[in-house]
Amino acid sequence: MKHTTFGLALTLLFSCTTAAIAADNAKTLVVRDYTDSVAPADQEAYEAGIKAFNQCLSQHGFKYNWGAWVHETGDTYAYSYVTDPLPWSAFDAMRTAGKACDGAIRTGVNPHLKSEISAFMEIHPELSHMANGQTINQPYIEVISFKLKQGHEAREAFLDVVKKITAAADKSKWPNYYATGEIRDAGGDAPDFQVLIPAKSWEEIGKEPATPLWAMVESVYGKPEAQAMRKSLNDAVQEQNSHVDSYNTDLSYKASGK
Repeated sequence: MKHTTFGLALTLLFSCTTAAIAADNAKTLVVRDYTDSVAPADQEAYEAGIKAFNQCLSQHGFKYNWGAWVHETGDTYAYSYVTDPLPWSAFDAMRTAGKACDGAIRTGVNPHLKSEISAFMEIHPELSHMANGQTINQPYIEVISFKLKQGHEAREAFLDVVKKITAAADKSKWPNYYATGEIRDAGGDAPDFQVLIPAKSWEEIGKEPATPLWAMVESVYGKPEAQAMRKSLNDAVQEQNSHVDSYNTDLSYKASGK
C-alpha cells in the first residue's frame, strides 16, 4: 500500500507479527518509541554512546528488545528505537530493569541530542493487513503518519474506513501488507495514527501495487461504497507525512536468548 494509492499521499515504529498479536489478543499491546534528533557533528559520538548503553543493558541481563531504525528520508539525522509489542504492565518492569544503565544514557547519549520525543503506539490488528508470521522488521519501512481533524467524529470515521479497507484486503487476499497503530501520549504535534509498510529494498518501496488499493476496495464493496469511503477518509484527515527508515542491527538491542 503506497501513499499514492491510499488516496491521501498517506516514528513511532513497532516490530510485530500477526502470530504474536493473535497469541495475546485478550490484552492491549503497545510499543514504546524514542525518536532522537542528532546534530551531524555529533553523530559518531552519539552512536558510540548508544552502543555503550546497549552493552550496559546486556551486562545487567536486560530482557527487553529494542529495535533501532535510522531515518533515510525526512530528518536524516534522526533515530527511532522501539520495543516489541508488550502489555502496559511490562513497562513498569522494564523501567525498573533499566535503571542501572540510566547513567550511560545521561553521560554517553544525552550530550549529543538536539531533541528527543517519546510516545507509545497501541496496536490495532483489525486495522492491519499482514501475512501469517510476517514481521515489520524488514531492511526498510515506510512510515506514514496521519493527523486527524479535531473531534470524536474524525477518529471514528478514520477507524471505520481503515477497518473496512483491511477487511477487503483480507477477503481479496491483497498481496500488499501494512500495519496500523494509534499514537498515545506523544504531545500535541504528534500524529494520531501511523501506517507502517515493510520493504526488502528501495525497489520494493517504489513499486506500485499491481492492483491499486482503491481498485481492490471497489472490487469488494462496489464503486459507490468505495468512493464514499475515500471521501470519508479524506474528510477526517487534517494532514499527513511520510518517511522511510532502515533497520540498524548495530544500534539495536537484542536480549540474550531471544
